[in-house]
Amino acid sequence: MEGFSTYHLAAIFLFIFNIAAKAQGQAGAGPAAAPAPGPPPPLNVTAVLEKGGQFRTLIRLLQSTQLDERIRGQLNNSNAGLTLFAPSDNAFSSLSPGTLNTLTNQQQVTLLQYHIIPTLITLSQFQTVSNPLSTQAGDSSPGQYPLNVTTAGNQVNISTGLVNTTISGTVYSDDQLAVYQVDKVLLPLGIFRPSVPAPPPKADKNASAPTEGPSSRDSADASSTNEWRPSRLGLPFAVAVSIFYWSF
Repeated sequence: MEGFSTYHLAAIFLFIFNIAAKAQGQAGAGPAAAPAPGPPPPLNVTAVLEKGGQFRTLIRLLQSTQLDERIRGQLNNSNAGLTLFAPSDNAFSSLSPGTLNTLTNQQQVTLLQYHIIPTLITLSQFQTVSNPLSTQAGDSSPGQYPLNVTTAGNQVNISTGLVNTTISGTVYSDDQLAVYQVDKVLLPLGIFRPSVPAPPPKADKNASAPTEGPSSRDSADASSTNEWRPSRLGLPFAVAVSIFYWSF
């Protein structure tokens, strides 16, 4: 009985020792470390515009041309960032009726790309940028897709060659994306260049002049000429006949 009690007592002490050791180990380890935060969610330009509350037409165009997905990919796969000039709904409504409907799908894409600069530009950096700005629409040479920016104090003026407007507010800005509201749609010359009327056809120098009948003056001159010639010949002839007659 004594040996049995000693065995059980040793087992109890061993059990208590293991519990104490585990408790000491957990106390030394401290609280469990929080998991590291994951990467930020991808930037969504349409979500940014939706928060602005007055860009429904622009959002619809970005989605219908699938340019919103291309912008999302560029923002999340490049460190250069993007700058977007966002025309408000009022800006689109001020266009001539049917302007957007007359554009092909590719022209609509180009028009939207003309509002995107493939680098991030802060408001203060507009004071030192070089004109013309390069947009995603392509060629910035005169007559195509130039975009010129000038500043006057804190005001940023934008000119396309057809449209002059200003930045009226900042919709969103971080280290990757800047969205600025503009109150006019930026119309590029490459799409909306005014048509020049064709010059009138030149007169053909080789064309024959219309035939005209003889004038009354010409007819009178001809008539007097015809009448004068017989009278000039008739007088000498009569004199010659008279001389010949009297000579015999």
